[in-house]
Parts: sequence; structure tokens; C-alpha cells
Amino acid sequence: MSSTEMAYLEHVTHPFLPIHDGQSRILILGSFPSVKSRETDFYYGHPRNRFWSVLANIFSCDLPGTPEEKTQLILSHRLALWDVIASCDVHASSDASVKNADPVRISDVTDHNPIERVLLNGALAGRLYRQHLLPLCHLPCEVLPSTSAANAAFSLERLCAVWGPALLH
Repeated sequence: MSSTEMAYLEHVTHPFLPIHDGQSRILILGSFPSVKSRETDFYYGHPRNRFWSVLANIFSCDLPGTPEEKTQLILSHRLALWDVIASCDVHASSDASVKNADPVRISDVTDHNPIERVLLNGALAGRLYRQHLLPLCHLPCEVLPSTSAANAAFSLERLCAVWGPALLH
């Protein structure tokens, strides 16, 4: 990260509650909401992020548009959704700029659901989960390729090919 980017770090607190309903068996964790997600007030709010398209493709359903439809998609497949970071210093939406990351209190989800395993959306989520949360909850995890548009190496089809077995396992 450049010294210019370092000068623009902003301390941000996670603005969303986790999505779960007491029946969730798989917990999907991202790293931290992007600027666009924070503006739209919901997970994966950037129109080029493929998260919701990946889930809709894998579960053969319509692409959800509203937060209510997205929540229903998560819960109807016994998933939970949250992020690893509760607060951090970050420049814009850059995972590479994240500093001073404080983890979420994972027990807020794991104590209230029969979570069997954790899927991590991207390398930063994977690294921080293993560092901060795995020692607390001991849930097996799988790091999956990021659904972010910044991960141009993975097409939607390729993301679905990797995420599908992990979600349907």
C-alpha cells in the first residue's frame, strides 16, 4: 500500500448484523463490507460483486434484488452470513489496505445455530478467520475464491464451479 493510501485510512465499524435464524448450518464469512455495501446498507451491495449471482446459480433460483429476498435466500438454504472483521482501518474498499482489524464475536452466531463449517469469501477472510476466530470456535473452514469483481481471474461460471460443491456438500 502506498503512503498516499495510508494517509487515507478510515476507521470503520461493521454496520450490519449477521444473518442467521437458529437453523443455519453453514456460515459464510467475508472480510468487511465495501463502501458500496455500506452505502446500500446490505451485504455484497456492489453491482459487480458476483456473490448473489453465484448463490442464485447454485441454488437454481431467481437473482434476489432486495435485502429481504437476499435474506430469504440465505435462510432458506440454512446458511448464515457475516464478515470476519468487526472494525478496522481501511482505504475505500481495498482488502490490501486493511489494518488494525478487530474480529467479530463469532459466538453471536455459533452459539445460536448448528453451524457445521465455515466458508470464507476470499483470502483475507480466510487468513483473519484462521488467525482470530478458528481458535475460538474450532469450526472447519474452506477458503473460496472471492466473488469480488476485483478477482477477475474467476468468471461467474468458474466461481460457481468452486462454490457449488462447498455449498451443496
